[in-house]
Amino acid sequence: MARRAEGAHAVSGAAAGEEGGAAPEEGGRRFAAVAEPPATRRQQLRKALMILVWMVFLSGPLTDLCSGRLGTAATVWGSAALAVFVAAYAGLVFRHTSSPLPSRTVHALVALLFALACALSLTVGQGWLVLFVYVAVASGAALPVARAAGSVGACVLAMAVIGTDFGARPWWGPWTSFVLPAVLGGIALMSARKTVRTMRELRRARAAVAELAASEERLRLARDLHDLLGHSLSLVTLKSELAGRMLPAHPERAAEQVADIERVSRQALVDVREAVSGYRRPTLAVELAGARTALETAGITADLPHGAPSVPLASESEGALAWMLREAVTNVVRHSGARRCTVAFGTAEAATLHLTVSDDGKGPSGAGAGNGLNGLRERLALVDGSLTTSAGPGGGFTLRATVPSLP
Repeated sequence: MARRAEGAHAVSGAAAGEEGGAAPEEGGRRFAAVAEPPATRRQQLRKALMILVWMVFLSGPLTDLCSGRLGTAATVWGSAALAVFVAAYAGLVFRHTSSPLPSRTVHALVALLFALACALSLTVGQGWLVLFVYVAVASGAALPVARAAGSVGACVLAMAVIGTDFGARPWWGPWTSFVLPAVLGGIALMSARKTVRTMRELRRARAAVAELAASEERLRLARDLHDLLGHSLSLVTLKSELAGRMLPAHPERAAEQVADIERVSRQALVDVREAVSGYRRPTLAVELAGARTALETAGITADLPHGAPSVPLASESEGALAWMLREAVTNVVRHSGARRCTVAFGTAEAATLHLTVSDDGKGPSGAGAGNGLNGLRERLALVDGSLTTSAGPGGGFTLRATVPSLP
């Protein structure tokens, strides 16, 4: 049973190393997965320690070497072979996955590990069968899936052959305690590598989609600005030329053209301001996603709806609610000291929609409304909305904004 624990712990260590890169990238990665290259020296050190610390579960072979039961020749042979084994194992699960080695070198190292595990188990003792667990783990970490599965199967077969002394002993024996850790270790590393590859592809796809969306938005902006300004600027140019030709002989008509130029220019300026205002107006869907990210990054539990409400709203009303949500979440993150923040939508009989943001933090400061709350009230008043604030029943702070919905 002790040997089973050693093998299980070895597998757990390798799997932990593989999954260590699952920490969110936002805010900076602190750990690097086995299947991902470490980006900093600190990540390299942590990755090496994460892998090498589990070598302590080679306590069985090390105990044999130090117990004195082996002769001098066997001790020297076991020590040298174990050192080579550990170096090859670390190279596969650390060096290769950080900076890939040639395929021929990888297969040669796996074959070396397998050969050393067989030789040591045959010549030193069956307690050294635990080395096959590390061979299976290294295979799952470095080999393609099909070949890794074959290597894990070969490890199980070798353990059965050596553990039964080529069939001379019963099939059920101490060696069977290493089978499950070897199989699970190999499968865990193969699955983790596949997960890492899938996440990497998803990140690339997400970056591509974001780039396409940004490009489409730039094209839309260019198209809208062309439609807004193209005619106006062409008219300004034409009337400027006419005014220049009329100025010497017909100053009154030239003045009329200049007045038209001023009128067209002012209208173009109004159109541009309205367009830019539309581009800058936030939406509830975008602000909800940003609020979730901000709260989770700050370590605050976010209880948010999964999307904007289906109640029809004017664009100005939605923009006012979105600004309120952004300001409220910013205050929760910066000043509340809260552990949980809840955002909820609701409707009333008077054809209104209200947005409530509450937290379990320190509550109102008692210093009165600040510039941020006053600004929100003014913004909501422009769309016939209102803002109320109160302390939560169990502490904390609650903001509630109400705007009219479309009929």
